[in-house]
Amino acid sequence: MRLTYICNMQLSYSFIIPVYNRPVEIEELLESFLKLSGTFSYEIVIVEDGSTITSQSVIDKYNTQLDITYYFKPNSGPGDSRNFGMQKAKGNYFIILDSDCLLPSNYLIEVDRSLKQNYVDCFGGPDKAHKSFSNLQKAIDFSMTSVITTGGIRGNKASLDKFQPRSFNMGLSKKAFEATKGFGNIHPGEDPDLSIRLWNLGFNTVLIPEAYVYHKRRISWSKFYQQVYKFGSVRPILNQWHPQTKKLTYWFPSVFTLGAIFAIIFALFNIYLPIYLVLFYFSLVFVIALITTKNVIIACQALLAICIQFFGYGYGFLKSTLILSIKKDKAEVLFPHLFFNNK
Repeated sequence: MRLTYICNMQLSYSFIIPVYNRPVEIEELLESFLKLSGTFSYEIVIVEDGSTITSQSVIDKYNTQLDITYYFKPNSGPGDSRNFGMQKAKGNYFIILDSDCLLPSNYLIEVDRSLKQNYVDCFGGPDKAHKSFSNLQKAIDFSMTSVITTGGIRGNKASLDKFQPRSFNMGLSKKAFEATKGFGNIHPGEDPDLSIRLWNLGFNTVLIPEAYVYHKRRISWSKFYQQVYKFGSVRPILNQWHPQTKKLTYWFPSVFTLGAIFAIIFALFNIYLPIYLVLFYFSLVFVIALITTKNVIIACQALLAICIQFFGYGYGFLKSTLILSIKKDKAEVLFPHLFFNNK
């Protein structure tokens, strides 16, 4: 039974947005702020993380329409930039966004309503594909969010509690930030690491299904592979740091990838049942993607996206698990490309 806690404090929101060489994205995001419904008072804190192509001129265009504070700092990664922004922010509740997101008009209404009805010190919201996104972006969005893939938990209403928010759409109270000191220097993986540390300190995290954003995922096929490969690589590190959070489901992409490879090998020896099972799964994916997106091209691209997602994540997970098992050095030494040096 879920208990409801009414928020009696006055919530003051600060949007924290790190950006790196993405002035066009920032302009699109700020345009979506202008369309927000409601009469809320909030500030926007933009942290330029050592960009060579800055957003200063874009932000200057919106200074008279929005309450924006802009900071430029040396490059130290998105986690440290979010921490920097929260240290500078004036509000008591921070909403962290990626620069490649767009806000629906009712976003802040849904966040405020949920927090006042059932206050929590950290929330996450799901992501969706906007109608203006490219077919590639929509296919990758399906792969990352569909319940038939490993990404479905982001929007799963059955998993409201103990949800691990992602920093493209995440809320964090000032109290929780001060208690945890914010994000660590691992990337990616800083989001679940923060969630677990919050739980260890007694804070709760939840999913607010209605507080979704449109997440552009500025990605090519090669960049998508690199992204999911890194996701797979950091999970064993997080399992080592927080062994109580280990789950068998984290092995699914690796097991599926190996199973598909063996199914192809078995088919060469006239053993067809495994390959039939793989083909059935992808047929089901195609049907669901077609129903969801109503586009044959996107449905076909979704098949490729899922193959890349499973193989990239699975390979990264297996490789990282083996390295951590064999070598006894710290993760920062074994995987320097997954950590920012913020000292």
